[in-house]
Amino acid sequence: MSSTPPRPPAAPAWPFELLIGWRYTRASRRTRRNGFISFISLVSVLGIALGVAALIVVISVMNGFQKEVRNRMLGVIPHVQILSADGSGLGPHWQQLAARLRRDPQVTGLAPVVQGQALLAQGNSLFGVLAWGIEPALEPQVSRIASHMVSGSLGALRPGRFGVVLGEALAQRLGVGVGDLVTMVVPSGSLTPAGMIPRLRTLSVVGVFRIGNYEYDSSLALLDLQDASRLFLTQGPTGLRLQTRSVDEAPLVAQQLQAQLPPDLVAQPWTAENRTWFEAVVIEKRMMFIILAMIVAVAAFNLVSTLVMTVTDKQSDIAILRTQGASPRSIMAIFMVQGAITGVFGVLCGVALGLLIAFHVDPIVSFLEWVFHTQFLPSSVYLIHTMPSDPRLGDVLGITLIALGLSLLATLYPSWRASRLQPAAALRYE
Repeated sequence: MSSTPPRPPAAPAWPFELLIGWRYTRASRRTRRNGFISFISLVSVLGIALGVAALIVVISVMNGFQKEVRNRMLGVIPHVQILSADGSGLGPHWQQLAARLRRDPQVTGLAPVVQGQALLAQGNSLFGVLAWGIEPALEPQVSRIASHMVSGSLGALRPGRFGVVLGEALAQRLGVGVGDLVTMVVPSGSLTPAGMIPRLRTLSVVGVFRIGNYEYDSSLALLDLQDASRLFLTQGPTGLRLQTRSVDEAPLVAQQLQAQLPPDLVAQPWTAENRTWFEAVVIEKRMMFIILAMIVAVAAFNLVSTLVMTVTDKQSDIAILRTQGASPRSIMAIFMVQGAITGVFGVLCGVALGLLIAFHVDPIVSFLEWVFHTQFLPSSVYLIHTMPSDPRLGDVLGITLIALGLSLLATLYPSWRASRLQPAAALRYE
């Protein structure tokens, strides 16, 4: 009767470097002898987690701030404006130009406008304002002011009535409401031997709007197009306001329209009107990313001290593994696995914490304002008074990959030193 030869032992399902690295990671948290190493490892994990969370929250808040301000700006300003190069106006044939622009497939809305600067006075209060003459029936095609009226309506602006619609913050500063009278002072006046005398006109407040952007709520006054043309002594509108199919394609549409316009007219996209502000936000976002990424790097390189102490503590284990045939590359892989597990755990915790805060940042800030009886974003200083947040997948993935890369980079030197350890030197004093 023939005997069956014994089967060879099954090969491990995972590489032994991964198994030993995972065992060292778990053991460092269980063994009392390695309590200090475990504490340093915990500090490293917390540092990485907090750095990643802070980076996600800050970038998300800056994204939300930029998006919210942009949306509120676009609730007032159009995607594209057609203006005269010298600011004198579009001339008597502006309606032909408007009819031609309406036939453009990229243009979804069009409204004329008269723009000027003036002063509004009520009692002892006097404030500078942006005065816009609009067509109430056409204005909803290019702005959302009509849907953000607090009192009154745009329809109350009628030719010859000399009514005015004010932003809510401006109306509060003047102390007026619907039905009250204000005086508008227009720079273009009459030339006399005593000098230039400004034009004065009493206006009746027929509406108040709140768009949510303090810049416009505190400085914008809307009049009827014909009344504004009389006040500013213009022959027709000074510009045409256009709405396009996509806000992101507005610069391209403006470039295409510019090629079709006479040389004395300029097609200006919304990005050009607020270019300085948006460029400043982009620069601030980049600088904050770099600064907070350095914080993540400092936390990630705390892994170096953890692994150095682990290597010192595991010298006898390294020597035994080397005498049993483990190569220097395998020893290096073991400690890289240990450091990588710690780094990955810290990054994942940071991503989870960062997303949790980023998706609930506004109620958190509101609670802190209530607790400390303060306001972090006063509307008189900032364009908006809420704390918006817009976590984006691309930003989160980028932050995660950078943090993981820094964590893996921090494991290289201690792992390399462990692979260089000689068994005889390690066992000399054992």
